[in-house]
Amino acid sequence: MSFLKIAGLFGLLCAMLMFGQATKNSSGSNHEESQTSPGLRVDVDLVLVHATVTDSANKYVTNLGLEDFRVWEDKIEQQLQYLSTENVPLSVGVIFDVSGSMQNKLTAARAAANTFLRMGDRDDEYFLVEFSNSPRLVQDFTTDITKLQSHLLFTRAKGNTSLYDALYLGLEKVSRGSNIRKALLLITDGEDNHSRYGFSDVKQFAREHDVMVYSIGILQGADQQFSEIGGRLVLESLAELTGGIAFFPDSLDALSDICERIGTDLKNQYVLGYRPMNPSNDGSWRKVQVRINTPKGMAPLHVRARSGYYAPAVAKVAK
Repeated sequence: MSFLKIAGLFGLLCAMLMFGQATKNSSGSNHEESQTSPGLRVDVDLVLVHATVTDSANKYVTNLGLEDFRVWEDKIEQQLQYLSTENVPLSVGVIFDVSGSMQNKLTAARAAANTFLRMGDRDDEYFLVEFSNSPRLVQDFTTDITKLQSHLLFTRAKGNTSLYDALYLGLEKVSRGSNIRKALLLITDGEDNHSRYGFSDVKQFAREHDVMVYSIGILQGADQQFSEIGGRLVLESLAELTGGIAFFPDSLDALSDICERIGTDLKNQYVLGYRPMNPSNDGSWRKVQVRINTPKGMAPLHVRARSGYYAPAVAKVAK
């Protein structure tokens, strides 16, 4: 799940336009009247929450209504006013490890990345960052996935692992994407050993951006580099923070299936909307929690969502 703070009536109208006004799953949406008066002041803040719901068999549940969700912000329950399941375009960065330890895994990793790219829709846009001693943007945003596939085809493995720098670059780049929903797909086999940034920098940067981070940490062979308190914790922490998922397959054969699942995950999300009860534009971190009112007759459901967002900060102007 992710959050997007949209201030003002323009944000509300854009959200309704983007996610579909009055869809079959929507209820309680408010219609605001717009005016052209230059003195018009609008006091509307809409927080959009992307949520993924699965059942006990890890299958996606996409037929829930607004009444089936509850949302808290800083332990205060909010009044949900908007829901949509419309599939909208994505801006996605593929962050691909080409360090030396990936030598024997590149073929499987390339195939997995190609599987993910083929899961996209026509209007989705992608960029590619490869990293070893340092990260490098090898393909800027494009809707033509063959451009990324061509770069991946000639990738060679060498050098160290600048994982944090690559994530930082990916977060910075994807935030400039033209689509409202944004995500990163990280494919790597090792912990960071060559970055200028630290994990705390990357985590803070992720909190400031509305980006879902999906990670695949490859656990395969004698050169396995992920420790429980190192790389695994890093990728799991980013996934929990941003509403993504971290995978740690111990077989290269599982990579393509995982990338297919990630592609499907991005296409099966709810968008919830509410106006926060705390109206302060103080720039503070707002912790958000989403829960499900499981419909009668259904087994307990699991909901995954971003853990919070920063409120907007309005600078005081001296007069």
